[in-house]
Amino acid sequence: MPDEKTMKDAMQAYIDRFNQADAAAIADLYADDATVEDPVGSPVKHGKTEIAAFYKMAVATGARLELAAPIRASHGDSAAMAFNVRLNMPEGKAHIQVIDVMTFTEDGKFASMRAFWGKSDMVMTP
Repeated sequence: MPDEKTMKDAMQAYIDRFNQADAAAIADLYADDATVEDPVGSPVKHGKTEIAAFYKMAVATGARLELAAPIRASHGDSAAMAFNVRLNMPEGKAHIQVIDVMTFTEDGKFASMRAFWGKSDMVMTP
């Protein structure tokens, strides 16, 4: 099981690579058979090909991520982070308040990512 530092470092790398708009580098954080459910309740993306395509679309929007609190590790194989997604919508600037929960493989790759946010978590900003 990865240690806390490994999990926290991987999650910070996720934020950094997203903000660099590097979809391939984000996908490299995932295990080959990983899953992404973003948001929870939407169809699950399976494997690196689907995950890479998802992030290619996501970074193309120009969205940027900023932590809302420190990244949290666990006594197990999971970690979580609360962050805001800043983006431009046709209606104007907005942010989405998100909590991502990742599980990890033994070698510190993401085995799964689940993004918790709902319609009420998208806020228009002046």
